Amino acid sequence: MVNVHNTVGTLVVLGYLAVTVLNLLAAGGRPVGWARPLSFAAAALLLLQYLLGFWLLGEGHRNRNIHYVLALLAIVTVGLEHGFAPTRSTARARAATAAVATALTLALVVGAYIVGTSD
Repeated sequence: MVNVHNTVGTLVVLGYLAVTVLNLLAAGGRPVGWARPLSFAAAALLLLQYLLGFWLLGEGHRNRNIHYVLALLAIVTVGLEHGFAPTRSTARARAATAAVATALTLALVVGAYIVGTSD
């Protein structure tokens, strides 16, 4: 199960890297139509990652506390992207807000990944 958690973690990092790049392109005036579905797919992978993590905790696996803090903080940044960014007035403002939120999510999940795989 740990290997599955690590594999899904890699996919989460790659997903948020791609979403961040697409949101930066949109903020620069070059929107990509499939950015939002990819963002929801990355968020679904993150949810799966949380479920796997809780399963591992239930089986007695442990990691450093900062791993959990970084991972759970991503809930806030994903919420900013999916909840707050769409309320911005223009497409570029929405994309810029989403780009900042996904960049923060990327930083958090990369940090959680590094801490989680460093043991």
